[in-house]
Amino acid sequence: LKKWIYSTNHKNISFMYLMLGIWSGMMGMSMSMIIRTELININNNFNNNNYYYSMVTIHALMMIFFMTMPIIIGSMSNWLIPLMMMSLDLIYPRMNNLSFWLLFPSLLLMIINLLISNNINTGWTLYPPLINQNNNSVNFIIFSLHINGMSSILSSMNFILSMIYLKSFNSNLINLNLFCWAIMITSILLILSLPVLASGITMT
Repeated sequence: LKKWIYSTNHKNISFMYLMLGIWSGMMGMSMSMIIRTELININNNFNNNNYYYSMVTIHALMMIFFMTMPIIIGSMSNWLIPLMMMSLDLIYPRMNNLSFWLLFPSLLLMIINLLISNNINTGWTLYPPLINQNNNSVNFIIFSLHINGMSSILSSMNFILSMIYLKSFNSNLINLNLFCWAIMITSILLILSLPVLASGITMT
């Protein structure tokens, strides 16, 4: 267990991202089944309204921020970028480890919030006026997304700097393959957009 907690090896961290993404995907799929059970027929009262809307909100946030991003960006990038750059690891291995473990308090906040309160009926877009509800559930969701955003920003910085400074001496950025370019552009967009998203959901 200690080996995995303190590991800075990019392959180990990639595997942990993959396992987290698969587990979150299974959680999201179970929530989707609950939503579909509610919608089997018009007069179905399987859940109350607040519980149904909470499931819709958490299902979408779980599938986007805890399944799609960890698997596609976290797992694949951690595994492939050092191999494609012909380097031993990313430029900041400890930051890589930190960015993964930040996902756990974020995920824990979201799950505990769902278990304690069934009043998270904002929808996954967190648009006003629903997000303006004065309750702790919305605040927990916002704080959870802040921690998740910090994790994504740290990972993005690590990927960008690794591709700039760990490339072989006889190559330049133009010679990078399309996967590295895709991750670099995605990382730049994440660094630019996540602070705006965080400020937007906080100020509303």
